[in-house]
Amino acid sequence: MLVIPAIDIMNGHCVRLVRGDFDQRTVYSDDPATIAVDFARAGAERLHVVDLDAARGEHDNRTVIEAVIEAGLTIQVAGGIRTAAQVEAWIGAGAGSVVLGTAAVREPEMLAECAHRFPGHVMAALDVRDGLPAVSGWTETEPLDISELIPRWNVLPLAGIILTCTERDGTLAGPDLATLERVLGMTELPVQYGGGISSLHDIRRVREARAAAVILGRSLYEGKLSLEQALAL
Repeated sequence: MLVIPAIDIMNGHCVRLVRGDFDQRTVYSDDPATIAVDFARAGAERLHVVDLDAARGEHDNRTVIEAVIEAGLTIQVAGGIRTAAQVEAWIGAGAGSVVLGTAAVREPEMLAECAHRFPGHVMAALDVRDGLPAVSGWTETEPLDISELIPRWNVLPLAGIILTCTERDGTLAGPDLATLERVLGMTELPVQYGGGISSLHDIRRVREARAAAVILGRSLYEGKLSLEQALAL
């Protein structure tokens, strides 16, 4: 199982939100690229980078993310990517994979086009709130059960699915193993889990569920665990 640190970017800063609430944010650094270098030195192989401003349809942080890419790690870029042209641009800029969230839920034809054009470089984000897919920067939910959604993705050459349980995200309340196990039971695609991780014990439980990766955010920034400890598992 991969351990993937997350860098969420808002107004050029590295921040963390609580349950995706933009009014509940903590700023941890004004230099996300330096954070990326620190994660690389600690042994990370991959980073999950989210443009929060782009996710809610405002300005983007492209130049900041390009500086993060220069740290040399494999980067999966997410947040506000809703067109094939954006996917192509990020892959051209050096992103290892591009994550589609709202588009993956609402525009299946576009997701399929991108997945076939860039096989193994496109991921689908499954952001779950109240059992439904959350979209548009988690400000809305789509009235579509995940049991209808995931079969669409299973037939595509995706790099994987990123499952975020939004009620747990940024809370340090522990992982939603029931939702993780439900999703794992529906797909053979690699599933990365994020949301609520606060300890090495939480990481072990996600690993035992057979997730392909765990994404860490607030627990790293607030010293609940170290990246070195997590990687040692």
